[in-house]
Amino acid sequence: MPAPFAPVLVGVVGSGNLEVLLEPTAAAGCTLDITTSAHGFAPIWQAVVEDFQARHGLTGVAVSINDMGATPAVVSLRLDQAAAALSMKARA
Repeated sequence: MPAPFAPVLVGVVGSGNLEVLLEPTAAAGCTLDITTSAHGFAPIWQAVVEDFQARHGLTGVAVSINDMGATPAVVSLRLDQAAAALSMKARA
């Protein structure tokens, strides 16, 4: 489990975009909460999130996503930006 960290926020909630918030949690794994305006895309969300977790393997992190119809590429970009910002904080 990572050391406590200040929350990380990337992106904006706007048409075709989303924000990702990473916060520390006592949970051993990585929790995820997705709020989206686009319904019926659960399999796509699952694929994007599984790919992200396979690449980054976050633990002790709560991920909150507020989406306004972002494409899978934008979702992946924002998740990667959040993970990179978290990694930079860990090195500081």
